Order: sequence, then C-alpha cells, then structure tokens
Amino acid sequence: MCGEVRRGAVALAFLAALTLAPARPAAAATLRAGAATGAFSIPDGTPLAGYGSVRRRLLFPDLLGRHPHAFWFKPHAGELDPVAARALVLETPSARLAWVSVDLIAVDRAFTRAVERRLEDGIGPATVLVSASHTHSGPGAFVESRLMGWIALDSLDATVRGTLVETVVATIERAAAAAVEARVAATSVSVPGVTKSRLAKALDPELVALRITSASGAPIALVWNFAIHGTVLGARNLRLSGDVMGVASRELERDLGIPVLFVNGAVGDVSPAAHGEAALARLAPELARAARAAWDHAGPRESPALAIRRARVALPPPRLSVRNCAGRWVPASVTVPLGRALPQDAELTAVALGGTAWVTIPGELQAALGLEIKREARALFRHAFVAGVSNDYLGYFVTAEDYSRPAYVTCATVYGPRAGECLATTAAELLRGLAGQSRPATTGARACDGASDR
Repeated sequence: MCGEVRRGAVALAFLAALTLAPARPAAAATLRAGAATGAFSIPDGTPLAGYGSVRRRLLFPDLLGRHPHAFWFKPHAGELDPVAARALVLETPSARLAWVSVDLIAVDRAFTRAVERRLEDGIGPATVLVSASHTHSGPGAFVESRLMGWIALDSLDATVRGTLVETVVATIERAAAAAVEARVAATSVSVPGVTKSRLAKALDPELVALRITSASGAPIALVWNFAIHGTVLGARNLRLSGDVMGVASRELERDLGIPVLFVNGAVGDVSPAAHGEAALARLAPELARAARAAWDHAGPRESPALAIRRARVALPPPRLSVRNCAGRWVPASVTVPLGRALPQDAELTAVALGGTAWVTIPGELQAALGLEIKREARALFRHAFVAGVSNDYLGYFVTAEDYSRPAYVTCATVYGPRAGECLATTAAELLRGLAGQSRPATTGARACDGASDR
C-alpha cells in the first residue's frame, strides 16, 4: 500500500512538473536560400537600350529589315563585358521570394508578369522581384511600350524578349533547386565620392549589403544596394556592358565564387562622378572593395522570418510638362497628355528579412525621397533600402519642391509634382505594416488615393 502511495505521489509530481514548467518558445521558421547566375545570350543585331541620342540611332529607321532585331537604333557592336541575370530564392514555410537582378536598363510590368507565369508552372507560387541594374549599355527591344521603345529601348522584338525571359526563369529555377538551410547577415558602409547630384541636392552614399550563407557558413550569395546611374559608359559606346555595377559585381563574383546581385537605389538624380572607360576601371573596383568590406563585416548571422506586403497605388494621368523639358519661358500649364502610353497605377512590394527591410519602386526615385523612406524605416529595422527600377518602369519621381525646376529629371517626371512623395509615403506605410505598426490616418488629398494592401 505504501509503495502504491509513493508511486502515485511520484506520478503526481511528474504531472505537476509538466504543468508548471515554462513553455519553450516556438522554434523560428527555418529559412532556405539558393542562388544562381545565368548569362544572357543576346542575339546579333540587337540594339542597346538607355540613350535616345543620335549617337545610338540609325540614320533612318530600318524599314527594309536589314537588322533582324533593331528598328530605331543601331545594333550592338559586340560585348565589352558579359550581361547576366542573378537570382536569389528565399523561402520559409509561410513565404517564398524569387528575386532576380538583371543587367538591363529596366523592365516593364509585362516582362515581370511573363516571368511570374512561367514560374507558376515551374517552381510554383512566389513573390517575384525583377530588379534592373539600370545599365545604359544592356540590350534593348524587349518592352511593349511603343513610347519607351522610340525614346530609348527600340521596338519590341519577340525573339529578344523571349530570350531574356527564358534566361531569367531558368536562373530562378536553378536557384530554387539549390536552396539549403540558410543564415542572413547585413551591414552598411559609406561610399562617398563615386556619385554626383543632377539637381545639386544631397546624395545617399550608403551601400547596404546582405550576406547569405548556409547554416554551416558556406557562402550562397551577396546582395548589394547602392544608388548610381549606369551611365559611366556614354552614348558613344555600342558594346554590351553591365556598366559600373555589372563590372563591380563580376569582380566580386570572381573574389567570392558566388552570385552577386546588384540592386539599384533611389537613383533619379544620381549620376556617376566620372564617365568613360578609364572611369569605369576606377569606379568599379572602388565599389567592389566597399561591397567586399560589407560582406566581411556583416552580422549577426540569423535565420530570420520572411514577411512580404504589397500595395497598388493609383496615379494621376501621365502628362509631359513642356516647361520642364524646354525651359521656364513655357507656361506651366502647357502639358502633353500621354494617354495610355504608360500605366495609371504603380505596384510596390516591401520585404522584411529579420532586421533588414526593403521596398521596390517601379522607376527612378529622387534621392531625397529615398532618404526619407530610409529615415522612417530606421526606427523599425536595423537596415533598410530602396530597390529602385524594379518590376516595372514609370519614369522619374521627384519631390514637389523640385518638380518645377526645368531639367532632364523633371522632364521625365510625368505623373505630376506629388506622385513621388505619394509613393514614398506608401513605401513607408508598407514598411510600418511589416514591423507590425498600425498605419496612421491619412490627411489631405493625395494623387495616389486608392492604394490597397495585399
């Protein structure tokens, strides 16, 4: 009897210990990551994209079909350095991101949608980010817009577009197949002196780097973000090139032995400090050294959660300001409606990967607006950046204060004086949502009223 009592007491004590013991925290969601690089095979006769000047244009449009893939612009004259797609796939049990950096001037929404459709039949559903490096010496002839084709990219050629999409999809699929348990670390460094302002305004010299490694520490990929125009090589150049960003990324890839994704920033009014092949040979190693230093010092290594939010923003009808293009002598009221030549909405995607967050902009945001987004985000995340020229291209977006200044940047700002600030506000709201903070009430009318999160 006493033995049974003792056994019962032990059992009760054991149950009490189970009941009273503090609950163990739930294990963090395991992050997996894979990366891959795919070289673009650009058909002979494809023009370059980025400059609309006579140096790049044919003397007469190719009405006789002499060039298989060019109409308005001269075909490329070979390769100065390879152009490529670099993909990074990040996934947790609740989210998957397929992020690809491409050595292209930009992509349009139809390009991104084509990639998304192909991936649904391959790796399955994923949030897709296509970030163009904004090189002005990459291939053209791959966007649907006739306006953009005439201005700087040439008419859509199905063969060129199909080749680019195929390479992007195949690269993402190989990245997904290579995914392993991963860790992420981040840091930022300052790289002054390699850029200059087109509007005599403050610049953003910050380079943000994401270091992705396996659970054992083996390198998987480097993502580096910096705001610089891909115009070190000027309009006289007719050879394919990733420009300064592509050359720096290739130098890093030789050094680290992994895919290196460059993601441009708020680049609207940011030019390189110098131009020409000599400048390319000087600036590219300088950026590569800074990105390598960021890789070496990034920390801490984490297996963070992956969170994604998206928003669609209604924009005012696009109009060209003749005053901004021609000079102050033209009345501000003189504008040229662009009708349906450009979309009337914008899509933004914000991503949080632990203590680092970024938000896409479908065009070229002025540096001042990018700095404002980052200022808001720093209260929420250790590191934050703008992924400009991503998923679509809607031109330039500047502050209301600078919109009335005639300049190339404001000439190409076609959604009016307030659209840029509207996108910046929406970007900050998305980042606050990722951090779990409620969105503040909106006061006053905004051109982008009607934004909806999903």
